Amino acid sequence: MTSKLRALNYSFNNLQEKNMTFEQVFERIVQFMKKDRNGNYRLMFGTDSQVHANDTKFVTGIVIQREGKGAWACIRKVVIPRQINSLQEKISLETSLTEEVVSMFTDERKEKLINIVLPHVYKGATFTIEGHIDIGSRRQNKTRFLVREMVSRIESMGIEPKIKPESFVASAYANRYTK
Repeated sequence: MTSKLRALNYSFNNLQEKNMTFEQVFERIVQFMKKDRNGNYRLMFGTDSQVHANDTKFVTGIVIQREGKGAWACIRKVVIPRQINSLQEKISLETSLTEEVVSMFTDERKEKLINIVLPHVYKGATFTIEGHIDIGSRRQNKTRFLVREMVSRIESMGIEPKIKPESFVASAYANRYTK
C-alpha cells in the first residue's frame, strides 16, 4: 500500500474541515458532547458505495447526534480501482469499512465519551453507539439475504445494528457523497 493511499484511507472530511486525522475527529466529537453533558447522544457509523465507470467509491459516515439539538458529522472515502458488481462483495466491503472505523473507537475512547454523560444519566443523559448497514429485510430488498450475517458482524463489535429504514447514516448521509 502506498503512503498516498494510506493517507487517503485515514483522512476525514466534512463541509467545514478537510484532511482531518482520526484524532482530530475524536476530539471534535468530545467537544460536541461537552457542550451539553445532559444530552441524548447517538454515535453512528455507516458506509455506502457507488459503482462508477472505472472504480467503486465507498464512503463511511461518522455522526454524533444530540437528539433534537443538532449533530456533527464527517466522512471517510475509499476508492477501489475496479467496478464491484457483486452485491454480496459490495455489502461485505461496506460492512468491513464500517467495522474498521468503529474499531478506531477503542474501549478507552468509548469510555471517555461515556464518562462525559455518565454523571448526568439520572438527569436523562444517554449515549448509544450504532452501526448503520445499507441493507433491508423487506421482500423488495435485494439485500435481505445478507441481513443476518451483516447484523451479526456489527453486533459482534458491541454496537447496535440498524438496517433500512433506520440506517440513515449509510443510506442517506454517506450515500450523498458516493456520487
